Amino acid sequence: MARTTPTASWRRAAVLGALMLAAFTFNTAENLPVGLLELISENLSVSVSAVGLLLTGYGVTVAVASLPLAHLTRAAPRRHVLTGVLTALVASSLMAASATSYGLLLAARLLTALAQALFWAVMGPVAVGLFAPGVRGRVVGALSVAGSLALVLGVPAGTWLGQQSDWQVPVAVLAALGLLSLVTIAVLLPTSRPDEEHAAYGTRPDTRRFRTVLAAGTLSATGAFTGYTYLATFLVDVSGFSRSTVSALFVAFGVGCLAGVTITGALLDRHPQSALTAAVVTQAAGMLGLYAAGTDPVAALVFLVLTGGAVGPVFMTTQNEMLRCAPGRTDMALAANSGSYNAGIAAGAALGGLILALTDVRTTFLAGGLLTACAYAVLLGGRSLPGRRA
Repeated sequence: MARTTPTASWRRAAVLGALMLAAFTFNTAENLPVGLLELISENLSVSVSAVGLLLTGYGVTVAVASLPLAHLTRAAPRRHVLTGVLTALVASSLMAASATSYGLLLAARLLTALAQALFWAVMGPVAVGLFAPGVRGRVVGALSVAGSLALVLGVPAGTWLGQQSDWQVPVAVLAALGLLSLVTIAVLLPTSRPDEEHAAYGTRPDTRRFRTVLAAGTLSATGAFTGYTYLATFLVDVSGFSRSTVSALFVAFGVGCLAGVTITGALLDRHPQSALTAAVVTQAAGMLGLYAAGTDPVAALVFLVLTGGAVGPVFMTTQNEMLRCAPGRTDMALAANSGSYNAGIAAGAALGGLILALTDVRTTFLAGGLLTACAYAVLLGGRSLPGRRA
């Protein structure tokens, strides 16, 4: 166990802060093109839909690469892996900021996505391994709060900065933030074999629980992004908001997400399974509420914030469950969870687009809510079965 001297405590806090900053930077990098679509489109002389593919390609890359990259690096010291990942983040951000063609920007985005795929696999065990097992939930909560700040602060600030200058400027800022994390990790994180860390294996290995959580998380992600991908259209066409207020409503969604992960993080250590169930139920209620009552602007705002307050906690609580029930190494379990979640995002966006083409945007939230309800049914079914230890 880590020493409890003031110096050791300071080092642990600094490393955790660097990991939180990296989580914020990665999530901002992933979502920043949403706010810079028009600027990138005009600057590189490509269509807005082509710029949108930068997001789709990113998510698909994370989904496909998470587990293979975690497997390839399973024996490497986590300090070396994280410094490599953060070096890739800095290099790809600088590459994107200097891109003069769409192809170069796409290549930079895919490199960032590969780095993020591995980051989410190794970051959790490293962070919780720095502290006593009894506070794992709070550590996971802190990392999730940092990631959620990307939607509340990172993307809006990056969008504003890009509008005041050029879209390349906020991308370059991400490189600077990544460099700060890189230096801190390289200097302060001890070098040790990954299988020797006390967070390398689940505290309560259970193969059936692992599969249940993985399935429920994937269904929840698919449900969330079946509707969320087309939220702007819903808010204008169904709820009657003006296009000029949509950005503020997205901030409200992000604030709900931040509040949700903050509250859930405080409960994870005492009620890990209940926290996951509550997040899934809340997401289903929010999405079905938007479908049923979204024509009223006040009700739409309430259910929008409620949905935002669940989307972040769903991923956070599934990550926490991976640290508990992983049947093998936790980094492999976290990679599987991140990959399946991103696969759910891609599937949800595609399903929502299909529904939108066949019916209307309200139905995307009905389908998303029903898929999330199915995730809840999976969790209930998993609880009714006896656990199977790995």
